Amino acid sequence: MISAVRELDTGEPAGEVGRGERGLVIVPTYNERENVARIIDSVLAQDPRLSVLVVDDGSPDGTGPIVDEIAARNDRVHALHRPKKMGLGTAYLAGFRWALERDYEYIFEMDADFSHDPSHLPEFLRAVANADVVLGSRYRDGKVTVVNWPMARLMLSYAANIYARTVTGLQLYDATGGFKCFRRRVLASIDLDDVRSNGYAFQIEVSFRAWKKGFRIVEIPIVFTDRTEGESKMSKRIVREAIWMVWRLRWWSMTGKV
Repeated sequence: MISAVRELDTGEPAGEVGRGERGLVIVPTYNERENVARIIDSVLAQDPRLSVLVVDDGSPDGTGPIVDEIAARNDRVHALHRPKKMGLGTAYLAGFRWALERDYEYIFEMDADFSHDPSHLPEFLRAVANADVVLGSRYRDGKVTVVNWPMARLMLSYAANIYARTVTGLQLYDATGGFKCFRRRVLASIDLDDVRSNGYAFQIEVSFRAWKKGFRIVEIPIVFTDRTEGESKMSKRIVREAIWMVWRLRWWSMTGKV
């Protein structure tokens, strides 16, 4: 875990976020009609301060209209439609910009396929009272909390995190994890136009940029369960991007570009 590099004054008792402060859970989707209504309902049930923004990349299976129907009935649900599949990283960046234009204090990343269990969200809200970024870790303290992954996929992910730590110096157990909560000030401090990654390297890059700006990142353990509906978005191109991006981050850090 990254040690504290900044003293925080939240104005609230330890372990509690501000009672009037709102959170936005950003959920990128592409062909998630089997999951999207259930994931929205589950997120909203965790805390009345949470809203959902679904960023849909023109899903041909009708995910977008399902979200629109829900949003028409519930003012805590919002939809951002994009014309085609444009990648995970750009979906989150679009969601970050949307959130920063509004008064959300806590901004979450979460998958639509229930690999990220919404029941962990209250734990994030407790942890962020004393942090700037909270990351849900599958490998904290060397303990693996992944369910239903083939051994080859698990070993690839675990090794990728060792590789990322070694190259970048970012001492996170799970730098590639995509279940996160940011305080507003973190994302407001990052020039989102400078973020270059679009696949799983996006998770490493945003955490790296937050770390280099002196924000405190903590990891909390989560149970990660592989998707049961739909198809995985993993590809060889995404893996290649992650391999090279960590070296770019190291170079940018050495040359003062981050």
